[in-house]
Amino acid sequence: MSKFASGQTVYHPDFGRGYVEVDKSETVLVRFEHGYYEECLPESLTVKTGIAERIENRILDNSRETLLKVIANAITSVNDTWGVFSKSRITLLPHQLWVCHRVLRNWPARCLVADDVGLGKTIEAGLMLWPLISKGRVKRLLILCPAALVEQWQYRLKDMFDIRLARYLPEADTPRVNFWNTQNQVVASLQTLRDDHKKRHERLFAAEPWDLLIVDEAHHLNFDENTGTTLGYRLVEKLIRKNLVQSRIFFTGTPHRGKDYAFLALLRLLEPELFSLKIPLVEQLGNLRKVVIRNNKQNVTDMTGKKLFQPVKVYSETFTYSPEEAYFYSLLTDFIATGKTYAITSLSDRNRRAVMLVLISMQKLASSSIAAIKKALLGRLKRLRQSGEKLREAKKQLEAIKDVTSRFDTGDDLSLTDELQKQEELISELSASLPLMEDEITQLEILVKAAETVTRETKIGKILEILNEKYQHRSVLFFTEYKATQALLLSELMRKYGEKSVTFINGDNRLEGIVDAHGNRKTIAKPREQAAADFNAGKVRFLISTEAAGEGIDLQESCHSLIHVDLPWNPMRLHQRVGRLNRYGQKYPVEVATLRNPETVEARIWNKLNEKINRIMIALGSAMDDPEDLLQLVLGMTSSSLFTELFADAPSVAEERLDEWFDAKTKTFGGRDALQAVKNLVGNCSSFDYQDLDDIPRKDLPDLQIFFENMLSYNKRKIFRSGNGMSFKTPDVWLNDAGVKRRYEGVVFSRGEKSYDASLRVMGVGHRAFDQALAQAEMFDSQLSKINGLKNDLLIFSVFDRVTTHDIGVEKVILGYEAAKDRVVLDWELIDILNDLLNRKNVLSANESFDQEQLRASLQSAEKVIREKINTNNIPFKVPEIRPLAILLATD
Repeated sequence: MSKFASGQTVYHPDFGRGYVEVDKSETVLVRFEHGYYEECLPESLTVKTGIAERIENRILDNSRETLLKVIANAITSVNDTWGVFSKSRITLLPHQLWVCHRVLRNWPARCLVADDVGLGKTIEAGLMLWPLISKGRVKRLLILCPAALVEQWQYRLKDMFDIRLARYLPEADTPRVNFWNTQNQVVASLQTLRDDHKKRHERLFAAEPWDLLIVDEAHHLNFDENTGTTLGYRLVEKLIRKNLVQSRIFFTGTPHRGKDYAFLALLRLLEPELFSLKIPLVEQLGNLRKVVIRNNKQNVTDMTGKKLFQPVKVYSETFTYSPEEAYFYSLLTDFIATGKTYAITSLSDRNRRAVMLVLISMQKLASSSIAAIKKALLGRLKRLRQSGEKLREAKKQLEAIKDVTSRFDTGDDLSLTDELQKQEELISELSASLPLMEDEITQLEILVKAAETVTRETKIGKILEILNEKYQHRSVLFFTEYKATQALLLSELMRKYGEKSVTFINGDNRLEGIVDAHGNRKTIAKPREQAAADFNAGKVRFLISTEAAGEGIDLQESCHSLIHVDLPWNPMRLHQRVGRLNRYGQKYPVEVATLRNPETVEARIWNKLNEKINRIMIALGSAMDDPEDLLQLVLGMTSSSLFTELFADAPSVAEERLDEWFDAKTKTFGGRDALQAVKNLVGNCSSFDYQDLDDIPRKDLPDLQIFFENMLSYNKRKIFRSGNGMSFKTPDVWLNDAGVKRRYEGVVFSRGEKSYDASLRVMGVGHRAFDQALAQAEMFDSQLSKINGLKNDLLIFSVFDRVTTHDIGVEKVILGYEAAKDRVVLDWELIDILNDLLNRKNVLSANESFDQEQLRASLQSAEKVIREKINTNNIPFKVPEIRPLAILLATD
């Protein structure tokens, strides 16, 4: 018959240290320090001497063990709350730590992070993940994102945090392989996974539940009040409905797309109990702060409170067409007008839609460069001349064009990837079986002949002039929509500045049609990651990118100058482009040049758009100071089809009617509803405020080094130091974890490491060896010691939640009490005090005497003060339990 007393400290080989709740004779109910109750056999428990017994029997423990135990618990407490010690090689910023803190305190997570572009969403995700993964709270992780960002998520989390995601590949998902149960950390393309191809959903829904679902660009989960849900929305909704997702975190820079219904539907995926589709959004604004986080560039700072971002400088450069260019564009304008008339008067609805899409694509290509439209015209002409082509091939072409047109009805925004641009470059060829007009071949031949008279494009000449006069000796980032324009500019830069002066990024990692200095045509292949790395390192001066770098690639390390070679018809993409340079780490104000021919209708539309945006910004000035952030919000609420209509239809509008026509078309753009939606969003989201800086612990990886070195010394392991860090043989007791290596070389406690293997060498919480050191020290039995060098007694307490149904990411909070000063010492302050003590050669005190009665009284009063501190310090426990962890007695 067992006889365990309530509150007695016990140890279990699987669950560690715990406290007896109820002795049931045959079993014992124990609350363990991992936060849960376990019913154990009495013989599995070992009684441990608690602090009260130690005081009673005058038992003093090994001083170093007690210090290591306390600092290990303090490190865990700080990191569980803020993530500041998470293993990564990226310098952490206050707003990122604040987001991490906000999410970790409320678990399971239900959060929409809507930070402005360039604020580090992948870093925020990694910061959240490390404490959760290292604690075992997140074992199964699923990340859904646009296809173009899958590699980005996989690469970033591995490179910065050493979190290794398996990429979802349809060919690996078969009934025999059982992909979803063999891979626990997966990143998948939402576009791929949303299609229930070959019963992939059946296998996904039959798999084990996910601890955490992350959705990037979550606005793709669209629910339109009239047309219903997108496939992506239905997929996520079904995962949630089947209880296959515990926590969910959504990321998007444009949370509100202009329709309250769709916004509420997105929020309902996170918190169905808080938001209703039947109640107006204005009546539910009070709940936004519980779910939506939005930080913008105007408010974020570094740890000293210094603002991180400077205003972007945007200016326009103009050029005029040569007579040959003007003649070509005149012919093309007539060609497109004739084609539209033919489509309206002679074709069925389905074919009319396809032909209009071809003509719009031609307009967009022409606005980029003559080289781009010329390539498309030649491809179409070649197809049309192949009169003997089989009917089967013609049907394939028709299916391809139908596939393109169908994508405009999915609710997805393809504008931020290369996918749409690639289709536009091919669309005129793929649709060759659809005539654009009568006698089309003759008209195309005239157009091609006119294009061939243009031997040098004035836009390219203007770019070279800017480089020579304004951007001498500067690195410059160029953005263009199409690869033909990319090849044209790259060829010109190579001829003038040398073949090694320029590189490129596009969706194919390959660029054809390059003409070198000797007139030879060639093709170049280069991975986008390598191109970005060369540009950031200053190995090449110029980088020309299509929209493949519009998201997910940082290019700010050695460049602050951007030139828009062409202007996309969706202004949102301009914001995304600038975000590649205007992000953390940028040392200078970003300068952006746009190129326009003021004589074109397109330039006039851009002028009117900018005027309207400026008026909207003035109207919202009271709600937000940062024009970049405002621009993103307003544009995110506007359908891309509006901008397409503006630029596509404007050439057919008489010049004297253009102002009236534009005003009518853009009546709803930035209208009263949109302005109110922005104000509601900005005014009711949670966000970091620089005044919160005082709450963020000023701790980082170097603060862990003294503890770790002492743990190696405690385990009788020598440390070998060199210029690139320290090396050591791993203690045998840490090898219980199969992921721990027997020896480590060049380990560093620094985020500034730039070497190729930096993610493996950076030491912090989440590193398997460091986690083993923490686990060993936390289980030390030492609790009461006299410490040489300590000036005032320190009583250390562990605070946790007695309510086990209230699951949060923070298991415990460590607080100290300095008796002589009647002062509560926070966990991060304890780390400073203990690091100083551990740095001393001798902390073991020879004086073993202490006043028992005084110590008992101090313990009681300390608990009372700690409880008061809990009530005023917003500690996230419903029913806090306070237990003494250790007492450090002063000798001074």
